[in-house]
Amino acid sequence: RAAEWQLDQPAWSGRLRITAKGSTAFIKLEDKSSGELFAQAPVEQFPGVAVEGVTDSSRYFVIRIEDGNGRRAFIGVGFVDRGDAFDFNVALQDHFKWVRQQSELARQAQDLEQGPKLDLGFKEGQTIKLNIANMKKKEGGAGSTRPRPAGPGGLSLLPPPPGGKSGSGERPAPLSTPAQLPGTPITDSLLSWPQPTAVPAADVWGDFAKASG
Repeated sequence: RAAEWQLDQPAWSGRLRITAKGSTAFIKLEDKSSGELFAQAPVEQFPGVAVEGVTDSSRYFVIRIEDGNGRRAFIGVGFVDRGDAFDFNVALQDHFKWVRQQSELARQAQDLEQGPKLDLGFKEGQTIKLNIANMKKKEGGAGSTRPRPAGPGGLSLLPPPPGGKSGSGERPAPLSTPAQLPGTPITDSLLSWPQPTAVPAADVWGDFAKASG
């Protein structure tokens, strides 16, 4: 109980600082002017025997100080301001919360190392098959071996224009006699045939008339 202490005549007054090294927190009592260390209490667990709160106040605690040579002593400390006492509690709680998180992460990493490891490499002679869907060759590409349709007489028909209805299922009609509009000569070299040379009617028998006998 803090009421049993001589609160009006403290044996020492100064500043309190909390530091950490690894998983251990250190409560350091220092001179408020020079910073000289008066005493320190290593804390390895909180709550624990190294730091205990009193039963009649939230501003006073009992801490276990050590001199580094194995000697220990329990002393009572208190804060004038209640907010400083609250910060003292929170600082210790945050530190050991971090310690528990680090311990949990280390345990999970150890479990992963000890667990079975997946071998994702290829074995000797192992093959895989890739199924790539919707792969179409470009029309007219170098790798295309599709024959072009041939018309009558061995003439090659030109493919339909890109804007045509190639997907409707319609096919071009087979080419027959070249059609010629009145007054329009056929100039397409793919659709024209050589015309026989007309012989004048007046000279049909010319060669026979000149023959002797």
